[in-house]
Amino acid sequence: MSVSIKTPEEIEKMRIAGRLGSEVLDFITPFVKPGITTAELDKRCHDYMVDVQGCIPAPLNYCPPGYKPYPKSICTSINHQVCHGIPSDKALKKGDIVNLDITVIKDGYHGDTSRMFIVGDAGILAKRLCNITYECLWLGIAQVKPGAHLGDIGHAIQVHAEKNGFSIVREFCGHGIGANFHEDPQVLHYGKPGTGLELKPGMIFTIEPMINAGKAAISELPDGWTIVTRDRSLSAQWEHMVLVTETGVEVLTLSAGSPPRPDIVANLQP
Repeated sequence: MSVSIKTPEEIEKMRIAGRLGSEVLDFITPFVKPGITTAELDKRCHDYMVDVQGCIPAPLNYCPPGYKPYPKSICTSINHQVCHGIPSDKALKKGDIVNLDITVIKDGYHGDTSRMFIVGDAGILAKRLCNITYECLWLGIAQVKPGAHLGDIGHAIQVHAEKNGFSIVREFCGHGIGANFHEDPQVLHYGKPGTGLELKPGMIFTIEPMINAGKAAISELPDGWTIVTRDRSLSAQWEHMVLVTETGVEVLTLSAGSPPRPDIVANLQP
């Protein structure tokens, strides 16, 4: 595993890219309503990234080994879709939950973040899943500091999810990020304290737990990208990009419209 330590100049570029990624989510929030299609959300985000921010949408035509090029500029994962849902002409309806996953490239560096949205209103289970998953994200973030280990992050997320009756998707994880979309390390959302890579100042990676209301098992749709829960249970995901600082953690994907950090970690440093 070759984990890069970012230079001060790279960190500043990542701060900018991270904020811009979050601002795309701020921009699109008012449009996430019953009746809109995910294809329209994709187009609005694409135009905002390109025409307003001067960014490149990282997912568009992204083609890792074994995949065909991703055809859209954002990922839209609805209800039982876990991740990598492809925007389409199907309209959102009241009661849906949807994850919008945004990655921009600005001046050669990536900003990667995602949020859950409740369309109109939703049932108790859907709201609870979204809330617990958000708490899991921040409990993971709260573990990040020099000398901590990746296993500390995964353990904090796993304990909170399972304590609340939910399951962790294990096939997908957070990742290092910088000039490349995906770098080492892999950031698992389960684990044991004190295990895995030791964190050092200058590391940047995503934490992005995928948590299911039912069982953890997943399947891939024939489109080659969309991942769904095998039992068709609801799934939720939130994502932030974080920097290990000399004293703790800096969340790079915050903006004016970011949801407030949950009470469970309200005193965590910025």
